Amino acid sequence: MGSRFSEQADLYAKYRPHYPPELYNIIYNHLQATERAWDCATGSGQVAKQLAKNFNHVTATDISQEQLAHAPETENISYSIAPAENSGLPANHFDLITVAQAIHWFSFDEFYDEVCRVGKAGGMLAVIGYSMISIGDKVDPILKALYEEAFGTYFNENRQYLDQYYRTIPFPFEEIQTPNLEYTVSWSIDELEGYFNSWSAIQKMKSNQGYNPVPKTINKLKSKLPGNKKIEVSFPIFMRLGRIAAR
Repeated sequence: MGSRFSEQADLYAKYRPHYPPELYNIIYNHLQATERAWDCATGSGQVAKQLAKNFNHVTATDISQEQLAHAPETENISYSIAPAENSGLPANHFDLITVAQAIHWFSFDEFYDEVCRVGKAGGMLAVIGYSMISIGDKVDPILKALYEEAFGTYFNENRQYLDQYYRTIPFPFEEIQTPNLEYTVSWSIDELEGYFNSWSAIQKMKSNQGYNPVPKTINKLKSKLPGNKKIEVSFPIFMRLGRIAAR
C-alpha cells in the first residue's frame, strides 16, 4: 500500500479537493479541548493545515514519503511516516483524530484499536470522505463511465465504501449524526484532467496495462462542454463523527 499514492503525489497535492469550513465547524462544536490532533493518512497535509489553525499542535502521519514531501510546512505541525494501525504515537494523547478519504484502505479493527489507544477519553474521531463528482446531467454519464472503468477494474471493494458514504464501514463509537455537505470548485478542463489522473485506479491501469482512459474521457467532455470556460464541479462530502469512550 505504501506506493499506491506515491506515483501521483504531485497530482494529488494539486488537484484533490479541500473540505468546506462547515465540516470543520461541525467537528469543533463537539470537541472538549483543542490541544493536540492527529491527522492520520494526511497525504499532502490538506486537513492538517486546517487543523493547525485551531489546535496547539497537529501530528500528521502517512505511509508515503512522496506525499509528505508536498505537505505544507507549518510551525505547529509534525510530519512522520507511520501506518495507521501502528502509529507509534503516545497513548491517551489526542483530543481529535481525523482520517480523510483513506479509511477504506485500512484494517478497520486494528485502526480503531489504535484510535482508542492514542485518543483521549471523550476525544473525537472524524472519518471524512467524498464521493464521485458531478458536473451536470449532460456529462455525468461520461464521468461515471470513467469511474466504473477505473475502479471497477481496481479497488472495487474499497470504492464501494465511498459510494455508500462510509455508512457501511464498522464504526464502534458513540456517533454524532452529521449532515452531508457539498463542495464546489470552478475548474478548467486541464484541472479536471489532473484530478482524474490523481486517482489511484488510473495509476494502476497505467502501470499494469500501459493504458490511460483519461484522455479519451477528456475528449468526450470537450465535445459537450463550452469552449475554454471554467466548469463547476461538485464534490459530495460526508463524515462519520464519533466520541472515544473512557477506558
